[in-house]
Amino acid sequence: MTDLFNYTPRKSHTIRLGELALGGGAPLRLQSMTTCPTTDTEGCVEQCIRIIEAGADIVRLTTQGTREAENLRNIRDALRQRGYTTPLVADVHFNPNVADVAAAIVEKVRINPGNYIDPARTFKALEYTDEEYAAELQRLEARFTRLLDICRQHGTALRIGVNHGSLSDRIMSRYGDTPDGIVESCMEFLRVCRKQDFTNVAISIKASNTVVMVQSVRLLVEAMEREGMTFPLHLGVTEAGEGEDGRIKSAVGIGALLTDGIGDTIRVSLSEAPEAEIPVAYKLASYIAQTRSGHPHIPAVQAPQFCYSRPQRRHQCVPEVISYGTEGAGMADLVYGRDIIPATKWNGTPGTYPVYNRDCLILAAMQRAERQFMFLTYMDLNDESKALLRMIPEMTVIAQSGHRNFTGEIRALVHELWREGLDNRVIVCLNSQMDNREDFQLAAAADLGALLFDGICDGLFLHNSKLPNAVVTDTAFAILQAARLRMTKTEYISCPGCGRTLYDLPGTIARIKAATSHLTGLKIGIMGCIVNGPGEMADADYGYVGAARGKVSLYRGKTCVEKNIPAEDAVERLLRLIEDDRKGTQA
Repeated sequence: MTDLFNYTPRKSHTIRLGELALGGGAPLRLQSMTTCPTTDTEGCVEQCIRIIEAGADIVRLTTQGTREAENLRNIRDALRQRGYTTPLVADVHFNPNVADVAAAIVEKVRINPGNYIDPARTFKALEYTDEEYAAELQRLEARFTRLLDICRQHGTALRIGVNHGSLSDRIMSRYGDTPDGIVESCMEFLRVCRKQDFTNVAISIKASNTVVMVQSVRLLVEAMEREGMTFPLHLGVTEAGEGEDGRIKSAVGIGALLTDGIGDTIRVSLSEAPEAEIPVAYKLASYIAQTRSGHPHIPAVQAPQFCYSRPQRRHQCVPEVISYGTEGAGMADLVYGRDIIPATKWNGTPGTYPVYNRDCLILAAMQRAERQFMFLTYMDLNDESKALLRMIPEMTVIAQSGHRNFTGEIRALVHELWREGLDNRVIVCLNSQMDNREDFQLAAAADLGALLFDGICDGLFLHNSKLPNAVVTDTAFAILQAARLRMTKTEYISCPGCGRTLYDLPGTIARIKAATSHLTGLKIGIMGCIVNGPGEMADADYGYVGAARGKVSLYRGKTCVEKNIPAEDAVERLLRLIEDDRKGTQA
């Protein structure tokens, strides 16, 4: 069972990728994926070297067909001749025969349960009797066992990589497009591995929706514990995007799990050069290691109302953002020093609200305002503060912590409120003095992610005197959007690209962003190919998906509305589609 308050690494067993150990207490491994066609030997070798020299422990290459699989041998040999022994991973979709070939060449093969045996997802509802469903599982086991035998023979590791965007119609028809379906898609394959006594397996569950990704991994950990499995886990938010939004989104999802000791290897998937992913992953991993490992114990008890794998929000409200000062406050709902005033200075001016700390709690019983706030730490949650919160249930707690395990102590505070029957709203205050913008954003997203997914955070108050207030406030909104709690700008679900990408992905993203960034709340999927395209952007309003070399298909929701458009015309056609729909809605 996960300790919510004290960092405890999940126990996993060790697997081996050649000479590299993964899981079982080994260091957190970092990885990325090439974007060159795997038939381009020199291009892949050069890109692998850039990824490795950036600090990657593992490099993955897309492997569409037998030709690409066989060329992995040339890529591997060229790297070894140049002194690079980093394990290579073949990424296989749709064709189990390709996985068989690759397993005899590289250190690890990734297969996707959604399309390993089952055909590509078509969103068709299928009906199975229990006997028919069991027959499908027997067919899966027979074919999958052949791959396990090849992996065993060559000492090859396996990654079972489930993507929310490519669940099979079979799984969808029985379990729905749900975290439960994602988990079962994985467990079907793991049960075969256990039956065949093949343990050299890592698992990943990915989604572009961080809520789905985090809940699915939490459910998977519980499912494996119930069935006595300890397979190591790979973490990532797929199609996270690029720039600050992609980094924050990845840190919110990955950080929420790392902070609970879950994860043996990670990839930060950015729509950028693959080597750019590694420094971001390193910063995120290092921050968790520095702030969580060996931290002072937090004595706390979990509230009985809380369910880690299926959390519900304490309050169904739009999370608020408080800004520290008016300069750069932007869209902030409240400004400290203008709207929220220290209680000792509050004079009752309409539209302003007093905030109390432990030194002036007595004033709270005497002052009355439309809203009241209280700065509170876990250590300050005593009989006096509890009595005051009980007396003034509309008092909003501004939760603070100076503990190394910030997430754990904030959790402890809220769970104690919960256990005491105190239903006060909680805005989490995070004070940072990091002077590097990216470092601050990654750390804040990692610290806050689990609290947001737990449903115990009703707003954010970020403060950093070493960065412009506008950056700090915008970061708060970006974190809320990454956790799907408050949409304040356009959402872009864009893949990082790989050898399957069928058009100029970075240039296309830039053009689409430039034309649509003002469309607050709109979700646009930008996918290099069909592997996860229609599925991963299932909750997007519009999709732009590579269909063939130089061809693009456009989607409205899950429905393809224009097929095989020349890539040079596709961005304009997408913008026209969005504009026509908006005109129709307004009419």
